[in-house]
Amino acid sequence: MPDFALETAHGAGRGRVVIGVDEAGRGPWAGPVTAAAVWLDPERLAAGFRNSLDDSKLLSRASREAIFEEMFVLAAAGDPAIRFAVGEASVAEIDRLNILQASLLAMARAVAALAVRPDIALVDGLQAPRLGCRVTTLVGGDATCLTIAAASIAAKVTRDRLMVRLAESHPGYGWDKNAGYGTAEHRSALARLGVTPHHRRSFRPIREALRGHGVVNHKPLRLKDS
Repeated sequence: MPDFALETAHGAGRGRVVIGVDEAGRGPWAGPVTAAAVWLDPERLAAGFRNSLDDSKLLSRASREAIFEEMFVLAAAGDPAIRFAVGEASVAEIDRLNILQASLLAMARAVAALAVRPDIALVDGLQAPRLGCRVTTLVGGDATCLTIAAASIAAKVTRDRLMVRLAESHPGYGWDKNAGYGTAEHRSALARLGVTPHHRRSFRPIREALRGHGVVNHKPLRLKDS
């Protein structure tokens, strides 16, 4: 289970603001990549919420949703022990920059939107985004570090909810269930229905689908209005 050992080792609770950062959605064929930045106060965080946190991949969808709802309610109510923000990079940015650079951009946007200024960011993965503060990267950080675990949940739930909304305007691809990943249902829909504006054209399966079928003329969902 993740704990606060890494945050404490980097000065959390001793005058330094240590945050966790993670992303969701590098592998899917459709939709943006999202990221979250989370700050937690080890001394004041409610024990029940603290004990619920884990790597988002190890939690059920219902558990992730419940934890994210609690995170949102606590932050919105001004709880002094938690702050979080999310960011994203669009499909167009993924295709222009590549998925790695788009992921780093989403992380930077999440940190920029955070209501606290970090001294140190603990980032899941190998690559360090440019954040304007000291960055420590941690492979598998969402399984060991509580703030990264919280960020992994926020990023995953935010993206899953977005894909559910996109599924409503683009039925048939199963995005409400597969979140845009290359499942058999998704692959079959590409063959039958073609490519939507929300598909990542820089990904090989989508390039192949474009050659074989063409583009579905659907109006993209305007995220700011949804």
